[in-house]
Amino acid sequence: MNSFIYNSQPARVVFGAGALAHLAREIEALGARKALVLCTPEQRTSAERVADLLGARAAGIFDRAVMHVPIETAREAREVARELGADCAVAIGGGSTTGLGKAIALDSGLPILAIPTTYAGSEMTPIYGITEGGLKKTGRDARVLPRTVIYDPELTLGLPVSMSVTSGINAIAHAAEGLYATDANPIMDLMAQEGIAALGRALPAIVQSPRDVEARSDALYGAWLCGTVLGNVGMALHHKLCHTLGGSFNLPHAETHTIVLPHALAYNAAAAPQAMARIARALGGMTAAQAVYDLAKNSGAPVALQDIGMKEADLDRACDIAMQNQYPNPRPLERGAIRLLLQDAFEGARPTA
Repeated sequence: MNSFIYNSQPARVVFGAGALAHLAREIEALGARKALVLCTPEQRTSAERVADLLGARAAGIFDRAVMHVPIETAREAREVARELGADCAVAIGGGSTTGLGKAIALDSGLPILAIPTTYAGSEMTPIYGITEGGLKKTGRDARVLPRTVIYDPELTLGLPVSMSVTSGINAIAHAAEGLYATDANPIMDLMAQEGIAALGRALPAIVQSPRDVEARSDALYGAWLCGTVLGNVGMALHHKLCHTLGGSFNLPHAETHTIVLPHALAYNAAAAPQAMARIARALGGMTAAQAVYDLAKNSGAPVALQDIGMKEADLDRACDIAMQNQYPNPRPLERGAIRLLLQDAFEGARPTA
């Protein structure tokens, strides 16, 4: 018999090809007058398009968002928002830009409108992460949840195939861990399995035809569902490892999630059989861990930490950091087994379970 508590997160979602055209309407619905547009240096052109759509409502552009949200960048962006008199922020891009928006909202309370151009899913969560002194600190706060999210598949047509795949598997990681969360519930389980299945269909199609708007729409739909799961239930070992590797060793976020996920699933497989069966079924594989690994490898994504900048000499330290501050996980944290997990991920070995 099920026993659970379910709280929905307040969020407005505007989904569909061409949905960006509704931006001015959505800013007005927030009651905002001046929006600071956030982006990475690479997304400057997209940010300028957003500013043009906003016209007089655009306060300016801050184009220095980077991975893992260094606290120095967050402070600089908050000051720019204050100087320009911005009363909201529009974050266009992936998780780095959304994360910067959240860092601004955390201290200032400015409402955030997110326009995702990847499949990260962080736009649907009240989770924030800020890196200070080489350590990434995460937390939950309702103030950082974007008030409105515009999902426009047309904005993802130019997302490189490699980034599409790793971003999509990053989203799958949210749903996969949501299935064995201590605070899981039936609604999130349904969203998780549907989100994984949508991305499992979409990513191979995108590899074959990068400008297939239907596949892009399916991927964005899956990312929305997986992100919603991330925002409603707790995460476990996989996310802890990825935060450690990203924040302390500056590894790229989505690629790290892609590489670590199969091994984290294999670690937890025996302790969470129902969750693993759902993941395997959604991806049409024999086991959850192997299905995720095969999806990544067959789509051309990296499968070894050594290929994205991790040094073997740092694996022991990564394991030590991951063992700090015990947190919920289906299988107890065992140092020897986690060290082996990291070794397998470093080498890119296909899981045996």
